[in-house]
Amino acid sequence: MPIVKVDTIPKIPEMIVGESLQGVSPGQTGLILQRGGEELRVHKVPDWLTIRFENLAQQQAQIDWIQAHWHPLAVKPVARGQLVAFKLRRQQLETCLQEARQIESVKFASHVYELTASPNTHLYLLEQITVQFSTGFPLRTIDELTKELGLTREKGLAGTERTYVFRVEKTAVENPIKLANRLMRYGQVLVAEPNVVVSTAPLYRPKDQLYGQQWHLQHQGGQGLAANSHIAAEKAWDITRGSRSVVIAVTDDAFDLNHPDLQGMGKLVAPWDLKYRDGLPMPSQNYENHGTAVAGLAVAEETGNGVVGVAPGCSFMPIQTTGYLDDESIEQLFEWTVSQGASVISCSWSPAAVYFPLSLRQRNAINQAATRGRNGKGCVVLFSAGNANRPLNGKVNELGWPKNALRGITEWLGGFAMHPDVITVSASTSLNRKAAYSNWGKHISVAAPSNNGPPSMALPDVGQVETGPPISGALDGLGMTTSDRIGDTGYSSSSYTSSFGGTSSACPVVAGVVGLMLSANPDLTAGDVKQILQDTADKIEDNNPDPQLGLKYGRYDNRGHSLWFGYGKVNAYKAVKAARERHLANRQLSKTIEQTSGVTLTIPSDRTAMQEAGITINQYGQVQDIQVYVDIRHGFLGDLSIELIAPEGMSVLLQGRTLGRQTQLRKTYTFETTPALSLLMNQGIHGRWQLKIMDHTETHQGQLLQWLLRLGV
Repeated sequence: MPIVKVDTIPKIPEMIVGESLQGVSPGQTGLILQRGGEELRVHKVPDWLTIRFENLAQQQAQIDWIQAHWHPLAVKPVARGQLVAFKLRRQQLETCLQEARQIESVKFASHVYELTASPNTHLYLLEQITVQFSTGFPLRTIDELTKELGLTREKGLAGTERTYVFRVEKTAVENPIKLANRLMRYGQVLVAEPNVVVSTAPLYRPKDQLYGQQWHLQHQGGQGLAANSHIAAEKAWDITRGSRSVVIAVTDDAFDLNHPDLQGMGKLVAPWDLKYRDGLPMPSQNYENHGTAVAGLAVAEETGNGVVGVAPGCSFMPIQTTGYLDDESIEQLFEWTVSQGASVISCSWSPAAVYFPLSLRQRNAINQAATRGRNGKGCVVLFSAGNANRPLNGKVNELGWPKNALRGITEWLGGFAMHPDVITVSASTSLNRKAAYSNWGKHISVAAPSNNGPPSMALPDVGQVETGPPISGALDGLGMTTSDRIGDTGYSSSSYTSSFGGTSSACPVVAGVVGLMLSANPDLTAGDVKQILQDTADKIEDNNPDPQLGLKYGRYDNRGHSLWFGYGKVNAYKAVKAARERHLANRQLSKTIEQTSGVTLTIPSDRTAMQEAGITINQYGQVQDIQVYVDIRHGFLGDLSIELIAPEGMSVLLQGRTLGRQTQLRKTYTFETTPALSLLMNQGIHGRWQLKIMDHTETHQGQLLQWLLRLGV
């Protein structure tokens, strides 16, 4: 591609890039939004504008002055308070906008836009544009070109060549949407995207009002429960209950960190509030209940009371989001979680939009986390599929929406859930069927248990809208039991709720499973995790038609993929077992330490533990392999239980009372034969190891003849 000097580039006529689209004329400047390689139609909202003030400290005084002069119908902060939105009478909007641009204290003023494909979804402009140039375009020429347009280069975009973020100066003659369209006319410009803000839409479905109620973890059947509709957590916990070295970041509205199930020694890691820019992501509004419930499903601590998360032993990084999805918010979210050591990033939210692809900066932020996080192994990023019962990418003939909010052939697209580096989670019910609300499509990775209920699409700028056509018949399925805000403020009057649901519940369940997988095998890459989850998922089927659209997508194609369930419902035990086996197969041991206790010891038959059977290891290192050989003679081995106690105090049951009438035990316990030994993986070896033998009756006597401990480090 030839290089042209900026002074030889002809002036661009005032027209949009998308003028070749049907129905778009050159006079409609700014009605096309450059986004994710697509040209999206937008139109101005006739009664809203936004202002960004130069001095945030004096912002309230400036707002008061504007209110006194304009008498706006409504005022609200937008984008972490960076913008202030004013609702005005239609006839005064343009006059007020021009006046705002002349006020010295106003840094930036703009119309508010709305996506034609997603009615009622407001887009707010920030004064930034991301531009990617062809590799041969000189930086000097770039700066000359963009300066002419009123743009100042701020920074490069990590991981992407010749890509920069520019600030739109007050001297710019056009807004960021129009400037992006103007830039796209240059052959050397590959991407030009304005930074737009869209509200987030949480994906929960609470209705009304602790381990025994958590059917999604494990159950033995009962009313409203199909066989194996749980995730088989108990067998997974025999391998690991999670390691504090594995940090699960939950990104959500806020978290009640005073809740006892979200506390514990070493539990909390790097909490952050992106909205208020501090380290206290606590609820400040009555409606900020979502994050506490989501976090409980993933990481609730095992305390003996309340509920337990899928990965109770993992650490918890609570990140309060801004409530808006502009480029900087997404970059800050993923940059913080990566820099603070997150292993897993769980996101139970989506844009409040019908059709909204990701910007280059947003795609890049997720890609950087998923490929460069965790010291290059990649953070595992998970997103909820959404609750509208619509395709992640596809068209639906919409009928029956209240007030015809959507009507006719409508194209749906969920950019976050479609990102190739993301694990996208749909929802199944306690009856092993599709949750009626769960979004679907070829980008679904796996399903996980949640409640059932009617679909909905949250459009925060106009309130919640229920989808049509209406659901006929009952929607059977149990709700999810999890932590709730303490007191009366949350979903229930207690500190727990049993009515949580949506794909918001399914996502943290899988995040917890991933936490267990990485605890069993910290060497897995993000790609490994995704593949193992998909390979080990249970192929549940639902042959019933969807009660809203009448679709039947509950079976699997020749690749083993279902549009409703992805590669199946996640199975914690199979996934963690596969992760551990891969670790055992691939591990490289630097050395093996072996020590034998050859002293014969009598096993007392008075139901007291024998503490004398100890071995002291003087070397240092971490357990990568372990073998325990035991030689016991006893009149009735079925009376005995045997535990191994590591120097740091962790105890593992080697042998329960299952040996019956045998009298001679000569056995080696390994990771393969005794999964519970995996709990000792990565534990320190230095110190005293003990074999604890308990005779549970007073009938027979016996002797420990020998035991051997072999450790691989």
